[in-house]
Amino acid sequence: MTNPILTHRQLFFQHVAQTSDFPLALEIERAEGVYLYSKDNRYLDLISGIGVSNVGHRHPRVLAAIQEQLDKYLHLMVYGEFVQSPQVELAHALAQTLPQPLTNVYFTNSGTEAIEGTMKLAKRFTGRTEIISCFNAYHGATQGALSLSGSEHFKQNFRPLLPDIRHIQHGDWQHLEQITQRTAAVIMEVVQGEAGVRVPEAAYLQAVRKRCTEVGALLVFDEIQTGFGRTGTFWAFEAFDVVPDVVVCAKGMGGGMPIGAFISSADIMGVFKNNPILGHITTFGGHPVSAAASLATLRVIQDDQLPQQVEAKGELFRQLLVHPAIREVRGKGLMLAAEFDSFDRLKPVIDRAILNGVITDWFLFCDNSMRIAPPLIITEEQIRTACAVILDAIA
Repeated sequence: MTNPILTHRQLFFQHVAQTSDFPLALEIERAEGVYLYSKDNRYLDLISGIGVSNVGHRHPRVLAAIQEQLDKYLHLMVYGEFVQSPQVELAHALAQTLPQPLTNVYFTNSGTEAIEGTMKLAKRFTGRTEIISCFNAYHGATQGALSLSGSEHFKQNFRPLLPDIRHIQHGDWQHLEQITQRTAAVIMEVVQGEAGVRVPEAAYLQAVRKRCTEVGALLVFDEIQTGFGRTGTFWAFEAFDVVPDVVVCAKGMGGGMPIGAFISSADIMGVFKNNPILGHITTFGGHPVSAAASLATLRVIQDDQLPQQVEAKGELFRQLLVHPAIREVRGKGLMLAAEFDSFDRLKPVIDRAILNGVITDWFLFCDNSMRIAPPLIITEEQIRTACAVILDAIA
């Protein structure tokens, strides 16, 4: 007897490992611009695949770059051995967006992997073991990155994790005293993401920079969510008049393709060359197709001046999302959080908005706030449509 033909939905629940008992389980057939399409519905994407699709889904220039690279070569050799034009052109373009001495790029497959490489880099360069991150920070889910994350709820069942990790409160000046000559690095989001989009004072980040310099610790900015124009400048740290020792990026970097990087000075990055040789290794990091897509994404962001449009678009969201159920809308640029009284009040709003064609979400460490991080190409008309749907879902 032959087995009946199973639907994609049935196969999804049978064979794709689940990370919750209630996945969205939307069956998307195609995507373009700010929209996702199922067989019967069109959805306006207000979360960009969690900060990924900064230039929208399937941007024509990104697709063209991918196709052009497909016709040349795919994987050739493990990272850092061959001169591959997509990698070197992307590294050069990234260096041009950054201040001196941030000129040396190590490509990875993801933001989490970039964080892991950065942790090794800091220990190797400083000869120290302590790494400081922030409460309610999110830097990834692998063992090292999870050790940095600042929520015990997400860590407790995976211990033991890495030792010598200390947490401070993002924005708390008094906690800066905990950065000492034992500290290899302070790894910090410029704007906290999963904490519900928390924007610090410029003076605070400048004080962190000063303290790290005083004690010889590396200052690492995690720009995985904030980079590539999300907050109104190409890199979020540009708006705070601070230069870190290391920048970590991913998500919006690839135009929908998997890629990440950590970027530092040639002097700091040079420690991977010896003692031991090949101090950090990746097979697929900086894959030629992903690198080509990333370079196209970078050029679209620059050529279309997307960061310069972000502040006004974010302000329009703030103006429109006014309702007694919304406590506040906070954030920077198109990285926003709309806060409600509780998760129980927020979740039905998210569910109804999705039913009505607008995809939103909440935050890992702030489940009473709605995530609003659409593609940077979103138009004023689309913003008005999205906000109308959200307000209707509240009502």
